[in-house]
Amino acid sequence: MQAVRVHEGGEVVYETVPDPVPGDREVLVELRFAGVNRRDKLVSGGTYPYPMPLVLGSDGAGIRRDTGEEVVIYPGFGWARGADHPPQIVGILGGPRDGTYAELVALPVENLFPKPARLSWEEAAAFPLAAITAYRALFSRARIRQGETVLVLGAGSGVSTFAVQLASQAGADVLVTSSSDEKIERAKQIGARAGVNYASTPDWPAAVKELGGADVVVDSVGSTWQQSVEALRMGGRVVVLGATGGTDVQLQVRNFYFHHHSLLGTMLGGPDEMDGLLRMVEAGAWQPVIASVSPLSEAADVLDRLVRGAHFGKLVLACS
Repeated sequence: MQAVRVHEGGEVVYETVPDPVPGDREVLVELRFAGVNRRDKLVSGGTYPYPMPLVLGSDGAGIRRDTGEEVVIYPGFGWARGADHPPQIVGILGGPRDGTYAELVALPVENLFPKPARLSWEEAAAFPLAAITAYRALFSRARIRQGETVLVLGAGSGVSTFAVQLASQAGADVLVTSSSDEKIERAKQIGARAGVNYASTPDWPAAVKELGGADVVVDSVGSTWQQSVEALRMGGRVVVLGATGGTDVQLQVRNFYFHHHSLLGTMLGGPDEMDGLLRMVEAGAWQPVIASVSPLSEAADVLDRLVRGAHFGKLVLACS
């Protein structure tokens, strides 16, 4: 089969590799499309020291070779049904296990869910990792309620676009931040009420307060914890799911506890949350925002485009 693997030193290569061989209770999936995620760039860049060569990719949609069913892939491993969190850091497809930048992938049957009927192949491949991360952050961790204000940092990424759409579907009032006025306008088109350009407004928490403040901040930046807390109303929650801006932070402790704030960590989501996400997908009218669809052979260039961050929504690769 054709696949995209990262080799020692970080070289991303489109090449011919042996077909995967399913293990016990595993099946082959003929992939139609694969979603591109920031995690793929972290893997190729050596942030996670997985054995190489390795097929990249956590997201995908395709057809079960044994039954002909149209499926979407749940990318997590080791998270039991009924558990609020996994017993250890959850495993994710595409490192150390070969992922979805390929024509075929072998997966346990429990990682395969019915493809949402109203989504195209490209849309179905784009949403699992980012959307389930947003779903868990909003509903399992922050427990947003109808009418609350949710601030999503960094409008334009996959997780942020899904967070805007899911929070809006749940009846929240959604605000965003971005360094791009164009991305703020795009976010308004998919459910946000307003946004703040942090590049032109350095004290963006004060600007958020002028818009009414936030009950919940979805923070994928990491280095912005203090600013996220400053944007909160009394009793607000910051839910953290990334560190794109850095891993070191400082917090003003007295302000934090005087205002009864909460700081919540999260990543991915379990199979029960995948069920809940799929119910929202079927009940909703929104579509995953696709920035572009490219051939699998162009994966290295697409990963570079991901890092530049000029796009809005998800980047997708055509596997067949």
